[in-house]
Amino acid sequence: MKRYSEYKSNYDKYPVVSVSESAEGLCWRGWAEIASQLRNALDALDKPVKILVVECYQGVYDQEVRTELQTRLPNAMWLDSASAMKDSSAIDDFLKDDITDDEIFGYMTRHGIDCYFDETRVAGLRKKMGEVSSGVIVVYGVGAAYVAPRHDILVYADMARWEIQLRFRRNEVSNVGVSNCMERASLQYKRGFFVDWRICDRFKKTLMRQWDYVLDTNVKGDPKMATAAAVDAGLQKVSKSPFRVVPFFDPGPWGGQWMKEICDLDRNVPNFAWCFDCVPEENSLYLGFGEVRFEIPSIDLVFSYPRELLGNPVYGRFGDEFPIRFDFLDTMGGGNLSLQVHPLTQYIQEKFGMHYTQDESYYILDAESDASVYLGVKENIVPEEMIQALTEAQQTGRFDAGKYVGNYPVKKHDHVLIPAGTVHCSGRNSMVLEISATPYIFTFKLWDWGRLGLDGRPRPINIGHGKHVIQWNRTESWVRREIYNQIEQVAEGDGWIEEHTGLHECEFIETRRHWFTKPVYHETGGSVNVLNLVEGREAIVESPTGDFEPFVVHYAETFIIPDSVKRYTIRPYGESEGCRCATVKAFVKHNV
Repeated sequence: MKRYSEYKSNYDKYPVVSVSESAEGLCWRGWAEIASQLRNALDALDKPVKILVVECYQGVYDQEVRTELQTRLPNAMWLDSASAMKDSSAIDDFLKDDITDDEIFGYMTRHGIDCYFDETRVAGLRKKMGEVSSGVIVVYGVGAAYVAPRHDILVYADMARWEIQLRFRRNEVSNVGVSNCMERASLQYKRGFFVDWRICDRFKKTLMRQWDYVLDTNVKGDPKMATAAAVDAGLQKVSKSPFRVVPFFDPGPWGGQWMKEICDLDRNVPNFAWCFDCVPEENSLYLGFGEVRFEIPSIDLVFSYPRELLGNPVYGRFGDEFPIRFDFLDTMGGGNLSLQVHPLTQYIQEKFGMHYTQDESYYILDAESDASVYLGVKENIVPEEMIQALTEAQQTGRFDAGKYVGNYPVKKHDHVLIPAGTVHCSGRNSMVLEISATPYIFTFKLWDWGRLGLDGRPRPINIGHGKHVIQWNRTESWVRREIYNQIEQVAEGDGWIEEHTGLHECEFIETRRHWFTKPVYHETGGSVNVLNLVEGREAIVESPTGDFEPFVVHYAETFIIPDSVKRYTIRPYGESEGCRCATVKAFVKHNV
């Protein structure tokens, strides 16, 4: 087996779902083409007053979009939805219970788009629109379709959340209704996660069937606009076939070097800590229109075709949320992750308004000889003493983790299960494929080894929350019996072996590993399947009945099989033909 530093990468960082061989009549690139198409659409309307609404997700570059469109639609009346919003202080006051004063956590808001608006100002804008007897009116911004519910053409300017976060870090955009672009990015992110994105998503879902066009401005200066019908055709195709979302890589204070080599990343970046490889709330989806790569948030697929994607049992339980997350945690040549614990379901519901919690597991993709995980607590620990030691460590910079927390060696292809309430972290020199439930932000850090974040600030510690959810009975004997490498062979056939590798009975996700040299037959079984090729250079996913095009995956790539696929096979392919490959598959348990 080659070391990762000797591996020739074949990882696809830009997976595209081809929708059409040509972009003609479906997708336009550049502001000149986009404005020309909008002018043509407006000219085709046989009425004296024509209303164009450009509804925006939070994070769009307002100045770019407004300037470019206003220049090319010079005779239109331009109305900005922001002018009908409440004053920023009133918005802050109204949402303060959801934003909270906490450094990291807020409360999942229950409010809708109307909470940003002053109804008197809205009425004023509507009156102004009603007084126009001829010409074009453009209403632009977050909530533009709320201000102008009756419109002739609706353009939705969507935005990927990872791009929004990068814009926060560069102090380029503000949260909805306030001017806070210079605020710390972590606080902007918190407000987005708990408030803005919840509200924008709720409003988006009411508008999706009304869209005429979708606008992609994720790359500054390189906008694309597609017809809503073309985007929907792409989403329909994705909902019926294997696909990958667009991975996003990010550095961190403990990051490593493995992903640089395996995923062919920028060697000049000091490290990469995370890869979000299947987090549809965060990731994008590329739809291909000829040579144009059109980017939308992958959560749009979940909103549009939840039953086809998730399966009826999963949709019935989680609604239009994607409950399974795959991501990478790279500590190869890096440091330990923060010592942490995730909230129990009851706690996350009561404190944060989230209805399920972050159960997870670590699948070890690769490891050096000294790799280990911290897991559970030592036998006969006095909880009050450990909490006191953690609290004092925030001042002294010293915490004896080995005195209080179990430490276990790990090697390539081990699988460690981490139900919520279990103290844990990956040690240095390991490459973790984290398989978990989706609520990824709800991590209570207990100890961070005295490090600073990449922003030069101490990373927030959450002992106040953590002490209420640590399960103190999860000691070394329990860990070895319940969650440390609980791997069991469950089936075998011609050229393949199937193993149950997790998760724990407390967790709603089931994982199966298949080792294979010949085709393996799979059934989705009423749940979306998420897989990763954990061994082998290439494999191919095929339909036994020819219902979808063959789909090639490469080492370490995560891919998604919608439940609507029902049946599929996976076999070694290309460079891996005749070799032993392996996949890890996750799905939601619902037949217990």
